[in-house]
Amino acid sequence: QVQLVESGGGLVQAGGSLRLSCAASGRTFSAYGMGWFRQAPGKEREFVVAIRWSDSWVYYADSVKGRFTVSRDNAKNTVYLQMNSLKPEDTAVYYCASTSNYMYGSTWTFHRNYHHWGQGTQVTVSS
Repeated sequence: QVQLVESGGGLVQAGGSLRLSCAASGRTFSAYGMGWFRQAPGKEREFVVAIRWSDSWVYYADSVKGRFTVSRDNAKNTVYLQMNSLKPEDTAVYYCASTSNYMYGSTWTFHRNYHHWGQGTQVTVSS
């Protein structure tokens, strides 16, 4: 079992920045990779970015490419999502999730391919 805890959400003005953290504990060595997703009210859960543990290969959604950066701290079992140039449409609850499945290509973007989820952290971007 993997436990995930997100933090770092908040209220920020458009153009501002936030850094989200996802701290992992438990059987983290069994994970193939981790993803960040977000869900706005009344909308489907949306893929943001994924990172593969073996080589830190990263896959960004087009909507955040160039603005968001994912990184990891192995010693702390923590993944970070640095979000810059935030827009009102980035407003959502952000979730981190881990998967032990072999993933490739677009399979990283399907939330059903992830087994363990954090509780989410709210990000609100005001215009």
